[in-house]
Amino acid sequence: MYIFSVNHYIEVLPLLLEGLQFTLLITFVGVFLGFVLGAIFGLMRISKNKIVYGIATVYIEVVRGTPLLAQIFFIYFGLPDLLGVSLDKLTASILAIALNAGAYIAEIVRGSVESVEDGQREAGRSLGLSSSQTMRYIIWPQALKRMIPPLGNQFIISLKDTSLFSAIAVTDILYQGRQYASGTFTYFEPYLMVCAMYLIITIPSMVILRRYERRLEKK
Repeated sequence: MYIFSVNHYIEVLPLLLEGLQFTLLITFVGVFLGFVLGAIFGLMRISKNKIVYGIATVYIEVVRGTPLLAQIFFIYFGLPDLLGVSLDKLTASILAIALNAGAYIAEIVRGSVESVEDGQREAGRSLGLSSSQTMRYIIWPQALKRMIPPLGNQFIISLKDTSLFSAIAVTDILYQGRQYASGTFTYFEPYLMVCAMYLIITIPSMVILRRYERRLEKK
């Protein structure tokens, strides 16, 4: 049958592997920076200072309330026009993932920190620890364990979101598949391979996350 013709699968594979490098680079660096932003703004969201709380809330709600594709276009086309500084495609992509993931991670951080029992804070105070020390040595380590499953889910979401960067011609997996399809007028094989490439990454990630969640439930 036509769909089992191996020629196109073999020909498109090197292109997709090349695109995979950019996909993983954008995802790992973007989510790492997003975690840094999320940790900062997540803690700001539980601050009693109204100004600090307000800044974090504005950032989170604006990012979560707008489509990622619109954010990509704004960062790649809008910011250079506003600031007069051009951004290359890779930098713009990493920045977009970091800002987008950061808003969602901020809510993960906030929820995880607030889920730690009040008794833990009281224990810290009874040991003579300051509020920052209690957060650092008692609250944060416990909250971090609870963050791991939703952070893993966010990683998978951000990985799939990188496909949107083909709109600004970033040579990720989807872009390479599209280029091959448009050059050969063959669509089934390259897009099947694109989907398979994403599944090869996401399925093991989901299995690992589920196992970790089950381990947490047993404790």
